[in-house]
Amino acid sequence: MSKHLQRDIEQIRKDLLSQFGLVEKLVDDAVRTLVEGRLDLTESVIKADQAVDEREVLIEEHCLKTLALHQPVAVDLRWIATVVKINADLERIADLACNITERAQELHQYANFPIPDQVPRMVRSAMTMMKKALDAFVDLDGNLAREVIRLDNEVDQLNKEAITELTGLMKLHPDNVEPALHCFSAARHIERVADHAENIAEEVIYIVEGEIVRHRHGDLSSELPLRQ
Repeated sequence: MSKHLQRDIEQIRKDLLSQFGLVEKLVDDAVRTLVEGRLDLTESVIKADQAVDEREVLIEEHCLKTLALHQPVAVDLRWIATVVKINADLERIADLACNITERAQELHQYANFPIPDQVPRMVRSAMTMMKKALDAFVDLDGNLAREVIRLDNEVDQLNKEAITELTGLMKLHPDNVEPALHCFSAARHIERVADHAENIAEEVIYIVEGEIVRHRHGDLSSELPLRQ
């Protein structure tokens, strides 16, 4: 690797890690508006999303310039190509966080509406997935990336349970239809955050192993070693 390529890759890496941190804080604030009713965090979520959008463009431009100038090969090429995808996933997660905050604002009008227990559990799992996905990227840890993929199954199951509970609530109490729909939408956004964390984990596996693992989640579960 040339010194110039090494310098550009290191700068891209620093920028992406900063983006990870910004998005993680943004999501944490967003879910607090939902679970804790902290609507005072709404403005910070919106401002952070704008910062994420700006940085997303800069990172992508830097990646494309690096590809054009240095024409990297093998693992360096895989790394830069993957960063472009991870960068896009992070931007989408930020957008979903804004959507969660919007649903929280609507739900705030229904102070007595019971948010299903599955929703805060989804939040915790999705946040864990994001943290593990970041660690997997930093350490280039394929096994940790596989743990993220496994956790997505838990989020999907919790989402199904939340939908069942909300559907039953709407049948029993038709006056709760509107807040239930807002809650359903918020849960769906959380589930999508988890999906994008899973995407990042898949890309980490591609960097480490050079293998595209999309659509092979059943196989990946059986490959995951037990952690002591």
